[in-house]
Amino acid sequence: MTGSDTAVPGVRPLVALRSVQVVAGGRTLLSDVTLSVGPGEALRLAGPNGGGKTTLLRLLAGEVAPVRGERVYGLEGGQQRSAVRARRQLSVVGPDAEGFYLTREWAQTVQDVLLAGAHGEVLNLWTPDGAVLARVAEVAALVGLEALLDRDVRTLSHGQRRRAMLGRALMAAPELLLLDEFTDGLSERARADLGELIAALHARGTAVVLATHRPEEAPPLPWRTRWVDGAQVTHGPALSPVPSPALAPLPVPRRDARPLALLDRATVYRNGHRALGPVTWTWAPGQHWLVTGENGSGKSTLARLIAGELHPALGGTMARPFLARDRLAERRQAVGLVSAETGIRQRRDWTGRDVIGSAFAGTEGFAPPLTAIQAAQVDALAGALHVTDLLDRSAETLSQGQLRRLLLARAVVHRPTLLLLDEGLDFLDAATRARFLGLLPELTAGGTHLLVVAHRAEDAPPGLTHHLGLEAGQIAFCRPL
Repeated sequence: MTGSDTAVPGVRPLVALRSVQVVAGGRTLLSDVTLSVGPGEALRLAGPNGGGKTTLLRLLAGEVAPVRGERVYGLEGGQQRSAVRARRQLSVVGPDAEGFYLTREWAQTVQDVLLAGAHGEVLNLWTPDGAVLARVAEVAALVGLEALLDRDVRTLSHGQRRRAMLGRALMAAPELLLLDEFTDGLSERARADLGELIAALHARGTAVVLATHRPEEAPPLPWRTRWVDGAQVTHGPALSPVPSPALAPLPVPRRDARPLALLDRATVYRNGHRALGPVTWTWAPGQHWLVTGENGSGKSTLARLIAGELHPALGGTMARPFLARDRLAERRQAVGLVSAETGIRQRRDWTGRDVIGSAFAGTEGFAPPLTAIQAAQVDALAGALHVTDLLDRSAETLSQGQLRRLLLARAVVHRPTLLLLDEGLDFLDAATRARFLGLLPELTAGGTHLLVVAHRAEDAPPGLTHHLGLEAGQIAFCRPL
């Protein structure tokens, strides 16, 4: 048995796993895992992309079942092996939960999401009574969702969606809170605010399990850390912050007479809500931009507007003069975008090779057969980013970090003129972040221009030339770095 964790004598665990194995799609995701989480504990899960952290969280929540071994719940003072009651109280707060709502074809408000959480569901199937509505108001105030209750979840920013998923998990007043890469996508202020909330919940007796690639951002709790790698759970190495790679400043591409992007009084509405604008701004050749702002300030909307996924309302314009013909196919071949939304769109039966290779045709996931040169480029880049073993895997079987590595490869394999990284390094372990950042100087030397939306200094490589700050959908400042 590897990495055993037994219960404290005399204390009934909230969840206990004994020699558990989890298999999905013919692959063993967890093997011979023995682990317990007791009342009021703080357990931190670390490990590389694809090691099994998210699967372990889903196993604790009852979302997946073991094919071998035993899982016992001790919630609400009882003891049971069925996950039915546990599912009413436990849910994983993370990108997979957000993805469910972003891929629905009907509107779900933030209030709908919270109401669903009151019954341990993902959709609200009941007419709420006064007590449930009172709980919605309480949780909304706790998590900072009061102003967003009537908003369609699909129109929220990354950080706002994370708050909504946390609110849904808290509706059932759980004894155990399960957090998956919880700080990714959150501004520094939001990380501090929600970190204080997690610490307060823990102080009241709520157990917390956190899977993270950024241990330095975890709230200051008495963490017990376990390493999840190769489908096994061990005590693992001691965790310490990983320093950012020392990169040379990015070379400035050769200047061209045509601007890359021109926004003139551009305003973008999403579900009747003004998400950006009016904004007037020029991206000139030779410039590499850093875009910052609080969650909901319009950063992701700006990136998607530049990429052509969103369009300005009447009265404003968005132009890309560097393109001879600004049509969808040409635009997608000239622009590389990595964002939370691009990840959600890839979760189908496409292989890793399909995901990367589709960049050449300006499509997503499906494309004409690659030429010999294109196939060689995919293989070479996969080797550089250590994703060769993912090329024949279905996107549906990948972790968030593994999928993000493929999307980063897809964004650069065709050497785009514009590379837009909207929190592009989220969900990645430190080694993968360093490998990708190491590719950027060569790309920019070949003419690629960067726009980096980031909440962390280490995710913004040295050599960016200009800084755009957004606040409430408008430009707060625009200056050289």
